[in-house]
Amino acid sequence: MKRFITLGALMGFIAVALGAMAAHALKEVLSAEEIASFQTGTRYLMYHAIVLLVLGFTGKEQYTLSGKLFFVGSLLFSFSIFFIYFFKLAGMPYKWLGPVTPLGGLILLLGWILLFIRSVKK
Repeated sequence: MKRFITLGALMGFIAVALGAMAAHALKEVLSAEEIASFQTGTRYLMYHAIVLLVLGFTGKEQYTLSGKLFFVGSLLFSFSIFFIYFFKLAGMPYKWLGPVTPLGGLILLLGWILLFIRSVKK
């Protein structure tokens, strides 16, 4: 469970850093709609960073799989959004990343469903 605390702290750091970058540096090169999309990635990354911290501090092994799903889902969801815009700015192909975002979202949903099931199960 200490691993979740470590990952949550790292994810929180990345979310704050990229959120600040979007609010300042990227606003010069991305449209308002693109900034909003990028900020969605940072918000979801922060939400799930906090969840991982909470799961880590509970120390309950029954939530391990949910935590893993939150981590993987966050990577796929948020980082696919980030890389879409980084690749776009670098002139690299990025459209292949589009389907990765909803896959990450689906994995996040599975994490939440599993967390619910494990929390009500005796």
